[in-house]
This record gives sequence, C-alpha cells and structure tokens, in this order.
Amino acid sequence: MANSETLPESEVLGLELEAVIGFNGHVPGGLICHPDQEHLVYPLGCTVLIESINTNKQYFLHGHGNNVSCVTISSNGAYVASGQVTFMGFKADVILWDYAKKELIARLSLHKGKIEALAFSPNSKYLVSLGGPDDGSVVVWSVTKRDAICGSPAAGLNVGNATTIIYSNCRDEMFVTAGNGTIRVWELDFPNRKIWPTECQTGQMKRIVLSIAMAEDDSYFYVGTTTGDILKMNPRTKLLADAGPVKEKFSLGVTTIKCLKMGSVLIGSGAGVLALCKSPTYKPINGTDDLFATCSMEDIRVWHTSSNRELLRITVPNMTCYAIDFMRDGRSIISAWNDGKIRAFTPETGRLMYVINNAHSIGVTAIATTSDCKRIISGGGEGQVRVWEISPQSQKLEEALKEHKSSVSCIKVKKNNEECVTASTDGTCIIWDLVRLKRNQMILANTLFQCVCYHPEEFQIITSGTDRKIGYWEVFDGTVIRELEGSLSGSINGMDISTEGVHFVTGGDDHLVKVWSYSEGEATHVGVGHSGNIIRMKISPKNQHIVSVSADGAILRWKFPFSS
Repeated sequence: MANSETLPESEVLGLELEAVIGFNGHVPGGLICHPDQEHLVYPLGCTVLIESINTNKQYFLHGHGNNVSCVTISSNGAYVASGQVTFMGFKADVILWDYAKKELIARLSLHKGKIEALAFSPNSKYLVSLGGPDDGSVVVWSVTKRDAICGSPAAGLNVGNATTIIYSNCRDEMFVTAGNGTIRVWELDFPNRKIWPTECQTGQMKRIVLSIAMAEDDSYFYVGTTTGDILKMNPRTKLLADAGPVKEKFSLGVTTIKCLKMGSVLIGSGAGVLALCKSPTYKPINGTDDLFATCSMEDIRVWHTSSNRELLRITVPNMTCYAIDFMRDGRSIISAWNDGKIRAFTPETGRLMYVINNAHSIGVTAIATTSDCKRIISGGGEGQVRVWEISPQSQKLEEALKEHKSSVSCIKVKKNNEECVTASTDGTCIIWDLVRLKRNQMILANTLFQCVCYHPEEFQIITSGTDRKIGYWEVFDGTVIRELEGSLSGSINGMDISTEGVHFVTGGDDHLVKVWSYSEGEATHVGVGHSGNIIRMKISPKNQHIVSVSADGAILRWKFPFSS
C-alpha cells in the first residue's frame, strides 16, 4: 500500500481568511466605533477585526499569539492598541497598530500573564497599559518612540487588583485606574519619568469597580460597580460626589458606562439592561421628552414636543379612542376604543400592527403596558380588568379580573410588572397581583375615582376623582394616610407624578393645572390657560414639561417648574 503523499513542512501554505461571523462579547469594552463613525473595531479570538458599518467589509489585524483581552482606539483615530492573555509567567504583548495601513507598528512587551486594560492620552501621544492579576503594574508608553516611559504597581498593598483604566479627556498628565477596593487618580511627571497615584476617598463604601467613564470636561468621572450602583468622583479633590441608585440597584452589576454630552450617563448591566440615568439619583430615565401622543374622538396624534408639530395622525373612522400608551420599547402605540377593541399601531407610520377583538363588552376605557413589553392590562366599561399576553405572533387573554362594578378609569403598573392598580368610577381602587392574578388590596371612598398614580418608591399610591380630594394610600394594607383638598370646584380628572416622586400635578373641571409638593401636600404652582375641563395630564420623563389636555380639544405644554 503506497504511502500518502504530503507536502514538506516548508511548503505548507497559509489559508487566506476571507470573513469572520461572530462576536463573543467577553472582552469588556470590546466593541468600539472608530472616530470616523464608519467602522467598528472588535476582537475575536487572537484577531482584531475592523469592519465597515455600511459595506460589512472586514480587515484583520493578525499578530497576537493568544486571545485578545482588551482593545482601544486613539482619539484621532490613527492608532489601535490591543492586549492579550498568555500563560502564567510569560510576557503578554501590547500591540500598536496603524489604523490607516492596517499594519503592526510596534510590539510592547513588559507585562506578564494578561493585559487588563488600555487607554490612549487625549492627544494620542501616550498609551497607558494595565497588567492583570499576576502582573499588577501600570505602564505609560510613548507612542512615537514605541518605548516605555515609566511604570508603577497599579494598586496599594491592602486592596485588590485594578481592572479598568480611563484617560483624561483634556490632559495628557492624568489618568484613572479602578478595581477591587481601589480607585486611583494618577499624575504623570514626564520630565522625571515618574507617575504619582492618589487614592480616592469613598468613605464607608467599599466597591469592586467593573467600568469607568470620564466626563468630557474632566469635571467628574463615573465608576460602575459589581454592587449595581454608580459612584461619581471628583478627579481634583479625589472625593466621592454622589452615588446611586440607593434602592433599586442594577442587577448583576454596572458592566459598562458612557458619559453623554447632555450630562446624563448611559449604562449597561450584567442582566442585559441598557439604561439612561442622571446624577444624583441614577434612576433609569424611561422614554423621551421629544415626543408625546394624544387621542380624541377618532384620532391618535403624535407630536414633536419642542416645535409643537404634528408628526403623525392615525384615524379610525366613526370610532372613539379612550386611552393610549406607548410600549416601553417604542415599537407600538397601544390604544383603547369604544367598539371594545384594542388596536396597536407603529409610531413611525401609523400602520395597524394587530387588533384584539372583543377585548371588552362596553368599550375599552383604560389601558396600560408592562415595561417588558409582554403584557397589556386593559379596563372596560363593564368594570372588568383583563390581562393580555402579547407576542409578535399572538395576543392571548391570560385572565379576566371581575371585581369592579363600573367602568375602569385609570390603570398604572408597578415597575417590576408584578402588580398594578386600577381606579374605577364605582368608588374603588384595586391593587392586583399580576403573578397570581388575584386581588391584593381594595381601597374604598365615596367618590368616582378618575386617576391614580404610584409613588416612584411604590409603597404609596395617590388618587383623585369627583370628590375633589387627593388621597394618599398605603399599598400594603390600603389604609388612607392623608387627604388634601385638591380643588374648590369640580372633579379632578388627571394626575401624574415626577420621576423622583418629589412633585405631582393635577387638573380637572376647574380648568387649572396645579403642581404639588408630595411631602408637604401643598400646591406650589398654578397654571391658568384651559377654557375646558382638563381630562388628562403627563409630566415628561426628564421632568422638563407638563402636557395637559382638555375636553375642548386644547393641548397645553407647560414648563415644569423644578429642575430634576
């Protein structure tokens, strides 16, 4: 039997890589948009990929002998730097790449085991690298000379390893490292080739840092922690400015964080949540202040807030729309109609997405959606509350809750989607368990309830209706806490509460918009402008505007008098 022929080892040729499909997501901060806004840079295995966003054309940077552990791009877009992992005791390389030529410029070898993080200085002259647990050092490199300038142990003796790094946006002489129990601001002394660290003071708070971001003007930097909160630090004083959220922290930690020009921060959590937050509460800001929607008679209209321009009109002839809500993902407008149907439309074009027929027998009078976009809660003229399971393919009735004896006027859902409250003109507000689909609590009053709101802390609700009183109620046992005289004449029909729960607004048959202090229970501002009965009102998500609508068809936008 003849031996199979093989090429001599010297003649074995390399295969040319044509394309890569995949992104494993295990490298922290590993998906970067190039400053040209046309390319993405990300690692996959031992390779760094540069991919065109428009054409999907890929370029490959080969040079690492093991998996890439971090990647960064200089602010001028000229350089890409990447670091790798290697075996214990062996040198782990940092490779400096020429972005335009897609070529290796220099291989920088000082660290051992792993390169944890990399960052370029604002003028792209310097690169700082952070070694992994077996190395524990921070090194500053000259990009032009391709050589190390100075180095130092990254963390002190009594704390854990530093795992992340960010450079100043304004000065080449300052950068920040953070990790397990350590947040350090470093000052560079280039003439003497030295770096000096200062440990930041966080008081009693001991945190393990996962992510870090610097404000555009270097006034503050933010760190995201495994605990699920955000710490705002002052790089000049090295002191903690604020921290949050205090109660509802982000599940599985704040794994990535970015500062936005408008002053807020965008965070990503280990649970896959993307949230827009703002100091000092860091509670997620849902929704946008730029758009709002109204309904009246046979129309739903979407408006551009700042220009007061109508962007979209959805018409269902000869029908009356009673209530609307945006799905939290922004992909649909859910509407309640007098013919007993629930209709969903696209907010961009107004195309009908689906209809739930025979949702209620005497018209759909109230509607709300859950934040996970999987359920609709509807109320009908006959008093039933119905829970609908929503998927792209089907809309299925989960349960009909039959407790109210008259039409449901308002529905609000708790943030965790496990509870909701419904107000009815039968003089009751019912708190429902959306897991067991049973009644938790009932609130009784001698009024026709028109509106209800959860306080953001969700331990209290506020209600109002035809008796002109504003009631504060305990969610746990349904007891009344306090009652305010909300109006001198006529029903209160609309109510909303600010994102922090510090203020709320009311409006009704007296044609007045009132802003109230929640804790003081006193009206702080009154708006005169409506000539008809006010039906509903909303405070915008970022507490910038109040929008009120009245029975005569008027839509009034007011400046919210308190900054968030």
